[in-house]
Amino acid sequence: MTEWIGETFTSDTGWSHLETLVDIGNRMAGSEGERRAAEATRDALKDAGARNARLEEFDIQGWTRGESAIRAGDDESACIALPRSPSAEATGEFADLGYGLPEDFEERDIEEKVVMAASDVPDHHDRFVHRTEKYHRAVAGGAAAFVFRNHVPGQLPPTGSVGGADGPIGEIPAVGVSKEVGTRLGRRYDGERMNVTVDADIHDATSRNVHAELGPQSDERVLVTSHVDAHDIAEGAMDNGAGTAMVVELARALADREDELDTTVEFVAFGAEEVGLCGSEYLAAETDLDSVKAVLNNDGVVAGRTLSLLTHGFDELGVVAEGVGECFDHPMKTVPKQGPHSDHWPFVRWGVPSYHVTSDTGPDRGWGHTHADTLDKLDLRTFREQAILLTELAVSLADDDFTVSRADPEAIAAALEAEGEAAGMKLTGEWPY
Repeated sequence: MTEWIGETFTSDTGWSHLETLVDIGNRMAGSEGERRAAEATRDALKDAGARNARLEEFDIQGWTRGESAIRAGDDESACIALPRSPSAEATGEFADLGYGLPEDFEERDIEEKVVMAASDVPDHHDRFVHRTEKYHRAVAGGAAAFVFRNHVPGQLPPTGSVGGADGPIGEIPAVGVSKEVGTRLGRRYDGERMNVTVDADIHDATSRNVHAELGPQSDERVLVTSHVDAHDIAEGAMDNGAGTAMVVELARALADREDELDTTVEFVAFGAEEVGLCGSEYLAAETDLDSVKAVLNNDGVVAGRTLSLLTHGFDELGVVAEGVGECFDHPMKTVPKQGPHSDHWPFVRWGVPSYHVTSDTGPDRGWGHTHADTLDKLDLRTFREQAILLTELAVSLADDDFTVSRADPEAIAAALEAEGEAAGMKLTGEWPY
């Protein structure tokens, strides 16, 4: 029966929820907006036909943005504070480290300096170096402050948390600047004195995960997940309103196909992902991981027309996803490498088979983590196409005929070492082995 395909391609359920989320405004972790988004998602899952829709609260370190500034000479440059930066002021000699690769930090004395690193890496580099690793290398080198320069043009300063697993608040002030501002700072002030000021309110806060279920009561479950929070500087349409809207759309589609599910499907919209995977860490810590058959984590969907699924070395996940693509004669890109930067990771690291479902957008993250992460960048046609593919994938994962072997955590650790991820994770305190 294929009626469900037509229903999904004409459904407004998920897209309407996306509009609800972006219209809330600020969904920063621990904020009133995040609470409203979680409640709206709970209600949307219930209306879509899922049962036992509920919220589960947990405590987090709250962080609210104030003013920030970069001053050098007679100039004050536009910037935004990076979440989890301490509320602090620092002055030092400015050091433009270019890409901010590990060797850039090793080759230059940065003690008591204000260091700047770009948000990308060169094409020849063997791995992506995450923002948090660059920040922690600055801290380890004794830097006074950290400036994160966007590599995408358009006068868009980037945001992104600098807190690590070893502490929710960073040790030195951190700000983001646009490519244009950063280029100008490097040209004018490298080697000159610079002042960086961050004002932020640091407080106790509460976040929450959203849960609901479909299918039989089984010993195993498939988790279909997203995160409901977003950075406070934009609508958070791509990151990750679209992912949460997709979870709601999948709940609607799977409610109509519930008799095909052999395994419980649990929908989870996590809170506080952007400040350290707090919601997924909370769930993973209280979950019998042996009961989780697989995780289908939606974070970055709809940003590009072709789905890209990181499979973390689980060959069976790659095979079933490719089979869905072949069935619909629609491209689905599978990437076998590790990806430790979204809510699947607290499960993958202990061997739980998991996807990180995102979009193939080329080498740039584009509008994500900037003021331009807005609804107009997304396309309803793409949303509906991907909902059809992901619905079929979820049904396949919940089928008794589909089996996937768990991984030994030592194998995950070895893969991280082989792919060059381990050094950065050890530096940021995210290495669990």
